[in-house]
Order: sequence, then C-alpha cells, then structure tokens
Amino acid sequence: MRLLSFETDAGTSYGRLEDHGVIDLGQRLGNKYPDLRTLLEESGQAEAEAIASVDVDYRLDEISYQQVIPNARRIICIGLNYREHAAEMGLKFPEHPSLFSKWPDALVGHENDIICPKASKNFDFEGELAFIIGKPGRHISVADGMSHVAGYTPFLDGSVRDFQGHSVIAGKNFQHSGACGPWLTTADEITNPNTLKIKTVLNGETVQDWNTEDMIFDVPTLIEFLSGSTTLLPGTVILTGTPHGVGMARKPPIWLKAGHSVSIEIEKIGTLTNPIIDEPSA
Repeated sequence: MRLLSFETDAGTSYGRLEDHGVIDLGQRLGNKYPDLRTLLEESGQAEAEAIASVDVDYRLDEISYQQVIPNARRIICIGLNYREHAAEMGLKFPEHPSLFSKWPDALVGHENDIICPKASKNFDFEGELAFIIGKPGRHISVADGMSHVAGYTPFLDGSVRDFQGHSVIAGKNFQHSGACGPWLTTADEITNPNTLKIKTVLNGETVQDWNTEDMIFDVPTLIEFLSGSTTLLPGTVILTGTPHGVGMARKPPIWLKAGHSVSIEIEKIGTLTNPIIDEPSA
C-alpha cells in the first residue's frame, strides 16, 4: 500500500494511491484520523487498506503532493552512513551513527519547487532512503526494530555545503531546500530495506547509483541506537544517509542550479522528482 499527503482546491488531506488516482482517506476517515500521522499513531492502516478502490476521488493531475508527513514529530538524519561515500569524502567510518535534524519547512513534496539559496552557490544533492516510524518504542532491540517501521520513502537531502562546514543544522535547513515523497510505501511490501537499488538522476544523467546494502548502520541498528536515547514516536521520519557520487566530491564539483531537475529513485518504493528554482526576491 502507498499512502500520501496532498493538497487540492478543497484543502489538505491524505490518501491511498491507486493505479488510476487517489482515494481520499481524509474525506473517508478524517473524523477518526485527521491526518496521515494520526492514522499511523492509531494503527489505522488496515482500515485504510480495506476501503474499496472501484472509484478514486482524485486523478494524480488534480493533486499537489505534500511531504509525506507534513507534521512529522521529528526528522532525524544520519550522516556518513555509506562506506563508499565515506571513502569519497576521505573520512573514516564512524564508530557510532552521526545525527543531525531537519525542520519541516526545509522540505517540499514531490514535483514541488526546491529553492536554490541566494546565500550560496554550493548547493548539493544527496539521495536517501527514509523510513517512517509506525509504532512507538524505547530501547528497541535490533531483533524487534523492523516491527516499528510503518514504511519507506525517497528523500532528497539538499545540502548547502559552505554553510554546513561551520553549522550542519544551518547547511541542512535552508527553506524548501529538500524534499520527501511522493508517498510512503508500507513496510509489508519491502522484505529488506538494506538490499534496495538507490539512484539520483540530475537533468537526465545518473549521478548516484548504488545499493542500500552499503550502509554502515542498517535500519534495525539505527532504530536500536536512536531508541536508546529517546522514545521513537509514530510519524518520526528517519533518513539513512546518502551513497557516494555527491556533487561536492566530484572534480570539478557539481552544484544544483535553477533550471535543474533532480530525481531520487528507490527500487520497489518510488521516484521523487523536483525542479530547482532561484530563491525569489524579497
């Protein structure tokens, strides 16, 4: 099942993706589950899946995609989590996961504009697999970790590299500098998230092409580590790092610019595509 958050002329909602459009779950289940995060919190996925799909409420060209969980409780990011990426950056493998956070307004949904910041020319791409927590837990074991995952989504972590050099939080949180979507593919469809092909395509050219098996810390290990310090709550979005091939590591570097288009493709999950525009004048 694929679940998404979206907007139409009627307002914001969430739904279930079908081949021919979207079932509006907000319209059908909104009194009980007002948004996708609440559906996950209250374990309403079975009700969402049980709704008949004979008629859809919207065609895909009638919706504007939002980031998958617009009101995410937390957006937790793992840095330097692929072996080949660590190598291209000339860095040692970390002994423990390295964490930073993103803010919701740093993100947009599928097909929405990503803003190239005025303050920097060093705007980089990082294609990532993200997973979303569906069941709360603290001190979760590796063995039990996967039972806490609601599903998976592609993620574009836009990185303003010169700012990142003196402040990771600043460099990772320029407004509308990244994207999440187009949807959450539920965990029952993904046998092992650490055997997936992941690709970033810039203007039709593949710039990252690897596999999630190269992660230093796999998904259940990340869950065990993160839940050791905090309770992981439903609707938490967790990024798992980027493979090698980022723009900064190339000679010469490749930076994102207005007019570019970036796609993150992850096997069995979906493709996230966004155009890049200049930051509007104040």
